[in-house]
Amino acid sequence: MSIFRKISILFIISLVLMTIIGFWIDSINSKRVDGLVEEKYIKISNELYENIENKSQLDKLIKKYDLEFKDIIKKEKDYKTLYDNNLTFGNILILKKSFDDEFIIKIKYLDDEYILETPDEKNIVDKLILNILIFVDIFVLILIFLYLLKLLSPLKNITKQLTNFANGDLSTRIDITSKDEIGVLANTFNKMASSLENSIKTREELLRDIGHELRTPIAKGKFAIEKIDDFSQKELLKKIFSDLEILTNELIELEKLNLTKLNLTSFSAETLIIESLGKLYLEDESKIDINIIDDFRILGDLNYLSVALKNLIDNALKYAITYPIIIKANKHEISVLNKGKKLSKEFEYYLKPFTQELAQRDGFGLGLSIVNKIIDKHNFKLDYSYENEFNIFKTYLLKSL
Repeated sequence: MSIFRKISILFIISLVLMTIIGFWIDSINSKRVDGLVEEKYIKISNELYENIENKSQLDKLIKKYDLEFKDIIKKEKDYKTLYDNNLTFGNILILKKSFDDEFIIKIKYLDDEYILETPDEKNIVDKLILNILIFVDIFVLILIFLYLLKLLSPLKNITKQLTNFANGDLSTRIDITSKDEIGVLANTFNKMASSLENSIKTREELLRDIGHELRTPIAKGKFAIEKIDDFSQKELLKKIFSDLEILTNELIELEKLNLTKLNLTSFSAETLIIESLGKLYLEDESKIDINIIDDFRILGDLNYLSVALKNLIDNALKYAITYPIIIKANKHEISVLNKGKKLSKEFEYYLKPFTQELAQRDGFGLGLSIVNKIIDKHNFKLDYSYENEFNIFKTYLLKSL
């Protein structure tokens, strides 16, 4: 889960909790304020009603409680009835209009009717201020969330550029000039990328030079061999120079895998198998049995994957005790099976350079190491098992999620 999604989830949770708490506090305060106000004005209303016939005392009470006479109530249906008490000679009614801070006291005594308006209630004003503060808190929370998104937005660019660099684009740089930790991270990456690019270019040049310098004396040696008359010495030297050439090519190929960017294309499993067999120069085709159950599509570098599969087939042919070996393709898997002895060590041991099962066999123990590097570079998987006297090397040609 991305950091932006995590922050969004935390923001939504915080917003929901703050909203719930705000409404809960508002509900409690509303009930408390309404209760206090209702109790207060019930007491005032009863006091006014008791002195309704004493004009001077009534005026004093109206002045004492800062009440004002109101001629008529327009749209009485817009008012909420808080208190309604029918008495012997009249009626007391207390009303409140929504979103207003005043109350209406309506007293009816015989044929007389008094409509009085109360002053603004401080408790209600306090409640309104509290509600405003809650909404301000929610608004500030939203602003903080938007600011965090803006603050962290360069991370998307950094992630993209890091991915490009990891995929082989060594010229990738991050264009962020802020002075905070993200800017420092971008600047540090740019310095590291420049250093690595220079090192890799130097390494590539050195690899080319070494390859050239090694191949030149080998070619001269092979030419000189032809002038030797002793057949046994001639064949021995041919074998030595051939081994040197194979070793040089495999070492260069192994090193190039660390530097080369993959040329990704889409092709079928059958195409990969045919391409791999073409690199083997196989003399006896009866030694191989091909079984394509599902000719699935592969997204990868055909050249390198064919080298990897060729090495697996070559090893299977080399170490088989009976033929044919089997190449099987099914459901994003290509397996190479040969009948023979089980590997004597853990499979990981043979993935290291210069390791092999039997010292007397031809080769230098680089085949599986090259296979492993190619498979890893594609984010594919290589596996080994031993079933029914068969060694099974299985490649899972599907990118891991």
